[in-house]
Amino acid sequence: MKRLLTVLLIILSVEGSTQPKVPGVVINHSPAHTGVYLGGPSVVILGDGTYLSTHTEFGPNSQMNSKPKTLIYHSLDKGQTWTEISVLEGNCWSGLFVHNYEIYLMGVSKKYGDLIIRKSTDNGYSWTEPADSQSGLLRNDFEYHSAPVPVVRHQGRLYRAVEVRNPGYGWGTNFETLIVSAAVDSDLLSADSWQTSNRLHFDQRWLGSAWLEGNIVVTPDSQLVNMLRLHYLEHGGKAALVRYDIEKNIISFDEKSDIINFPGGAKKFTVRYDPRSKRYWTLSNHIRDFGHNPERTRNCLALSSSPDLLNWTVHEEILYHPDVHKHGFQYADWQFDEHDIVAVIRTAFDDEYEGADNQHNSNYIIFNRIVKFRSKLDLAIASYCNP
Repeated sequence: MKRLLTVLLIILSVEGSTQPKVPGVVINHSPAHTGVYLGGPSVVILGDGTYLSTHTEFGPNSQMNSKPKTLIYHSLDKGQTWTEISVLEGNCWSGLFVHNYEIYLMGVSKKYGDLIIRKSTDNGYSWTEPADSQSGLLRNDFEYHSAPVPVVRHQGRLYRAVEVRNPGYGWGTNFETLIVSAAVDSDLLSADSWQTSNRLHFDQRWLGSAWLEGNIVVTPDSQLVNMLRLHYLEHGGKAALVRYDIEKNIISFDEKSDIINFPGGAKKFTVRYDPRSKRYWTLSNHIRDFGHNPERTRNCLALSSSPDLLNWTVHEEILYHPDVHKHGFQYADWQFDEHDIVAVIRTAFDDEYEGADNQHNSNYIIFNRIVKFRSKLDLAIASYCNP
């Protein structure tokens, strides 16, 4: 079948310029030479139609280890233009969600810091400060790791996945996953409102070496699972399903049945359920160009879906560049907007300087719209099936 590449793919600038045009609406740009890279984008749609987006800064000249910054933007014209409206200090690896017409931003206070949450009641212009256990400081008992991941409402509670680094050194192999939840009518800024499940350490005898950046999803039989990125470097196409017992508040994992085939599972992805199509959808880094480190092969962003979380079909490559070393379309966070999907994407791409530092150290945050995404169901580029 003919491979369907996006029209957004490396469109050359007008009037004969050889500088490729960034394939989306630029929300922010930070040249590589600054030593400040842009990551962790998040997006929500407010009740009045405003798009609200956030992202963090990382890199050697950022303040990631002390007072990291989260920058907040809005768009009043469906993503065509973006304006910075606020900057938060002491906030990173955070995701937006809307609950009871109020906006929340949940993440950590710094790299491997405390678990925190903030609230805005004025469309993102001002935010509460997580000063103590009554104002958004939810946990300070471990070194927390997080990302912009979904918050899911189910049976009267809000659920979210997080990780802790235990013990506190290195990356990945000592990550423990857990689920935090709160009643929908509780004060979300109060630490007492949130309960935590048990923690599961990644066993180095399992396939891969780490799990992180999980997505809480409701299964077709109304169970909850945490679907995690799996650091598996043979081909990078695996994810992990951690099961959650709601009544007992206990998570569990069976390596034999709970590791699944998934497009681009070695990189961060977001999964959401669409009741209209009755399918789960994702934007992930499906690997087209093999022969490189699969965890750093981020040059293709693909739209995929599944009826059951187990069997996935890649429908279309949304963004692609043939170079894997300095180009990446990664960490896409997105929302359904009627017939479309709207996404914010951490992007490594060419600019007027020397481009990105590498595919991971992204120099852009961009916005994209996937028009009439359900119409892509008839397209199939690749299948990731489980027996």
